[in-house]
Formats: sequence, structure tokens, C-alpha cells
Amino acid sequence: MHYLLVIGLQVLCIVHLMRNSRNPLWLSALIFLPVVSALAYFVVEILPTMGSNRHVRTARAVAVAKLDPERDLRAARDALDLADTAGNRLRVAEALAALGRHAEAVPLYRESISMTAGDPDVPTQVKLAASLFDLGQGAEALALLDSLEEASGQSERDRRALLRARALDHQGRKDEALALYADIVTRMPGEEARCRYAALLIEQGWDRKALKVLEEVEARMKRLDRQQRAADAGMYRWATEALAGLRARGVSA
Repeated sequence: MHYLLVIGLQVLCIVHLMRNSRNPLWLSALIFLPVVSALAYFVVEILPTMGSNRHVRTARAVAVAKLDPERDLRAARDALDLADTAGNRLRVAEALAALGRHAEAVPLYRESISMTAGDPDVPTQVKLAASLFDLGQGAEALALLDSLEEASGQSERDRRALLRARALDHQGRKDEALALYADIVTRMPGEEARCRYAALLIEQGWDRKALKVLEEVEARMKRLDRQQRAADAGMYRWATEALAGLRARGVSA
């Protein structure tokens, strides 16, 4: 088995060498010193180029986050210790929010906004609204979103609309939330909006509409590779189970 692994790595390195026109001196080393030279070639020539691959970067970021989830928070706090600025307070707030520690993030978001000269920073206010919502303060999050000037770009308008739909749902304003979801699912990338829309449709008894939305999620999911699906594994698992449940009850489009 080990012999096969060595041969496989040797072949991989030689193919990479020929395709990428690396130093031809590597070829002799790979042939006559297969183990040491193959490992050296991988470290020197292949590994550095893997950093430019989006999937490799994503996988590496996920691995780092799992092994050391507070890495970004420590770096942000170190920066804040060196310079107490609005930007550094914002950086700490974002790191805390990413860890789900919204009760700690909210005051730092507020401080960052108050320390910023001129008009309040709108992107930071949107992040504050998101943390308020995740703390269960949906009414305050909704009021803050409604107080902001309209975003100039469609993608930003849709991101705010997704948060607003969630806040409306939380406040029991189901029809308004459904209308927002129905609009943004036609434009937003990813499947979060579709899944939340389908969940609310099921809750409100609109099983056929939910089935259609989830079938769209299923069709799009099949076009993704395993790494792409892994980034939102929980969401896709819910969509698959919800769709199976609807079909088991005999719901049809």
C-alpha cells in the first residue's frame, strides 16, 4: 500500500512538472529519488499554488475555524488593544457575531457607530440589526432597518430584505414576510432565502408552493459539488428532509 502511494505521488509530481514546465532537473530527481524528491516537489512546487484555488482556500478556512474558532477574535482584540478606533471595535464586534456571541457584539457595534464621524455608518447599522435579531430583539432590528436609507445596489437591498423578512416573520407579520421572500428568491444567490421561504410556506399551510420552491433547491443542489454543498450542509439537509416529508404526505405540484 505504501509503495502504491509513493508511485501515485511520483506520477502526480511528474505530470504536474510536464504540464507546468517546471525546472527539468526535477525530472531526474523524481525518477531516481522518488520518495524524497516527490515530497520536496510537492512542498516546493504544488503546495504554494494551491492557495489560489477557491475550494482549497475555503476548505482551509473551514479547517482553521474548527481547530481555532477564536483566532479572528484574538487578532481583533489585539488590534483594539493597540488602537481604540471605530474600525477596530467593529472588527471585534464582527468576530464576536461570527461566533454567535451577539450579546457581546451589540454594544461594540453601537460604540463603533457612535465613534464614526459624520453620518452613522449604514453597513455597520445593518450588522447591528442582524445581531439584534439573533438576540431575539426582532422589533428593534426591524425599526433600525426601516430607519435606514435605501441601498443603492440591488444585492444589498436584497440582503436587507432577507433580514427584514426574517424580522417580520418573528413579529408575526407572516403575509408581509411571505411577500418579501417571494420577491427576493428570484434574485438572491444561494439557497437561504428559498429555504426560509419554503419553511414559512409550510408553516402557513402552503404545501404545494413549498414543494415547488424546495424542488428548485433540490435541482440546484444537484449541480453543486460536495465541497460547495458542505458549506451549507445543515440547510441542504433540512431542505432534503422537508421535501421528503412533503412527498411522503402525497403533496404534488
